[in-house]
Order: sequence, then structure tokens, then C-alpha cells
Amino acid sequence: MASKKKENSNNKLIAENRRARYDFAIEDTLECGIVLMGSEVKSLRNGAANIAESYADIEDGELWLINSYIGLYTQAKNFGHEERRKRKLLVSKRELANLWKAKSREGMTLVPLKMYFNDDGRAKLLLGVAKGKRKSDKRETEKKRDRQRQKSRLMRNYG
Repeated sequence: MASKKKENSNNKLIAENRRARYDFAIEDTLECGIVLMGSEVKSLRNGAANIAESYADIEDGELWLINSYIGLYTQAKNFGHEERRKRKLLVSKRELANLWKAKSREGMTLVPLKMYFNDDGRAKLLLGVAKGKRKSDKRETEKKRDRQRQKSRLMRNYG
């Protein structure tokens, strides 16, 4: 009988878009692969990546990661890569159709949440289907977080 893998057991986090959960209400997430060059993988292993300003879009029936930053790998002199090029994301046809339906709804966007290496050593991207929050929604989220912190402090001190 096959043993179950622990979720996120040996995953090495490369980059995280922490601002995305503040600016967007995440409705659904999807793990997808990334098509990379060799120098990009080496650079990711060094941790030189940023996905804070990036987004995903569907063009010509393919899913693309746009405006993500992967720094140059210094040892790859002639065989380097562009730092902010479009990178193809790998998903199944069914998942792509679901993403297209979700994105076609009003106000929905595809936001990268995390970039990491999975247990097999492959670069993966956690993509969120999200809707933008209004200023009042952001304030409400902050209030809930503050209330939760106060409750946990009280429970720790008097509990």
C-alpha cells in the first residue's frame, strides 16, 4: 500500500506574494508548473525571485505568468535569461477551462501566491483565483486580525 506524502513537508519556498492576501479575496487555489530555462532554475535555487508585482493571464489558449522577476545567474554568461520575461505555466486543459471561466466573471483575476520547489525538486507556482478587495473590506480584515491577536494574548495571560 502506498504511503501518503506529507503536505509541504520538504517544499522550499522561493518567493511569496504576501500582499496578495491583503489586496484580494482568494476564492480558489491551483498548483501549476513553470517552464524555465536552466539559468532561471539555478537563480531560483539561490532565491533570487519576486512575484509581488506579477499576475497570470490566458492568451491564445495558454496560461502565462507576466511580470515576474527572476534575477540573473552570474555563472551563465552567454546563456542567461531575461529577468522579466513571460513564462508559460503548465496546467491541464480542464484546469485551464475552469480558470478561463473563473477569470471571465466580473472582477476576478489570477494572482500568484507562492513559488516553491516541490518534493521532487520541480519549480511550482501556487496560483489564486481572486477578487479585489475594497478599502472597507481591507479595514474589516485588519480589525478581525487585531481582535484575534487580543483574544490570544488574553488566553495566554489569563487562561
